[in-house]
Amino acid sequence: MFKNLIGGEWVESTRVSRNINPSDTRDLVGEYAQASADDARQAIAAATKAQPAWGLSTPQQRFDILDAAGAEILARRAELGDLLAREEGKTLPEAIGEVVRAGNIFKFFAGEALRSGGDVVPSVRPGVGVEVTREPVGVVGLITPWNFPIAIPAWKIAPALAYGNAVVLKPADLVPGSAWAIADILHRAGLPAGVFNLVMGRGSEVGQVLLDDKRVQAISFTGSVATGQRIAQACVARMAKFQLEMGGKNPMVVLDDADLDVAVAAALNSGFFSTGQRCTASSRLIVTEGIHDRFVAAMVDKMKNLKVDDARKKGTDIGPVVDDKQLAQDLEYIQIAKGEGAKLVAGGEAMEKNADGAPGWYLKPALFTEATAQMRISREEVFGPVVSVIRAKNYDEALALANDTEFGLSAGIATTSLKYATHFKRHVQAGMVMVNLPTAGVDYHVPFGGRKGSSYGPREQGRYAAEFYTTVKTAYTQA
Repeated sequence: MFKNLIGGEWVESTRVSRNINPSDTRDLVGEYAQASADDARQAIAAATKAQPAWGLSTPQQRFDILDAAGAEILARRAELGDLLAREEGKTLPEAIGEVVRAGNIFKFFAGEALRSGGDVVPSVRPGVGVEVTREPVGVVGLITPWNFPIAIPAWKIAPALAYGNAVVLKPADLVPGSAWAIADILHRAGLPAGVFNLVMGRGSEVGQVLLDDKRVQAISFTGSVATGQRIAQACVARMAKFQLEMGGKNPMVVLDDADLDVAVAAALNSGFFSTGQRCTASSRLIVTEGIHDRFVAAMVDKMKNLKVDDARKKGTDIGPVVDDKQLAQDLEYIQIAKGEGAKLVAGGEAMEKNADGAPGWYLKPALFTEATAQMRISREEVFGPVVSVIRAKNYDEALALANDTEFGLSAGIATTSLKYATHFKRHVQAGMVMVNLPTAGVDYHVPFGGRKGSSYGPREQGRYAAEFYTTVKTAYTQA
């Protein structure tokens, strides 16, 4: 049994969760301890005790630990990538890429620990000096999702520690293995006891303790809109700081002047890679009339060659859906789309077994045409390899359709026109914009986040992470 990490000690539990390989449901990845509410409170107590000293630690100490953690993650990329693909279901190349991103994130924030500074400015009053500095928030609760089980914990943990906070991490119950590996690496890298704590368990139990405990000064969450709204309400009630990354219904606009090969490649990647289980996935393809039929025909042709199989097998393009519940949701949306009048032109069938006969949660990527902006398939996040094509008359209508959503995380456009690319970047209502690129895939050193119903609070990643994980202090001195 893989144990929780509380106050620098590995702690057993009377309950365990079984981590199942979605590529082969006969394969047990491992049994992971399920923390109780009392375990969560003990972790908060340990973090509360450890944080003051960690907050006053030297930048060199924080650099050394984070850099060592990043170096080990990168050195073990093949091993950790295999674990990630095995427990979550994204293909092995995608999984290794995610591990590399996590390692680079730790190394980036190791550097940020050394670069943290402030401002010294003259006062408007003679003889008075002003210093503006940043200090850690305190104890931070991190709640992470299953779809990026090592990268998202990394981009929350690394800045939290770099800026002197103590951490209590609750990873998604479906994929505890990658989070446990990070905890083990940080523990051996020399973090003082209690600075980082891992409590694996149910959100309704462990997560609720993090929300309710006044010793937790800030919560960073990535997950569903409904859960994000509950977190916001709980944090506002006790005046805790919070940061939310939630859903997306990301558009990709394809204009008549687009390079067809570039547009199709970007759409395939955006909609179907990582089994469509990305908040930045583009599930709405908004295509203008002049290229619509050629684009759809090219998409269908390319989709015939996509190999759906075991995530760790060489040559697999699309791995399994993460579990049976997500597969059922995907299939339900496919039926809803058919019922609303959308036309299924490719895929959409569940596969009970892969090419080797192993049972798993497989789904052939689905492409719908004749969709409208008001259909549920065009408005609600499916979180699977299910993509709809909406026809637009021209660029202006395409832009209006792109913005006709409650979400605003990522958006893309395929065009060879500098005029339209420039206009789209300025006028699309999204936090991240891609031109002739997939809507998914963001560098580790730049801010990540959206607007409208997708995100709330300061951006994640890059130097912008300081806005959430620190608080500003202004100090005056009379000479």
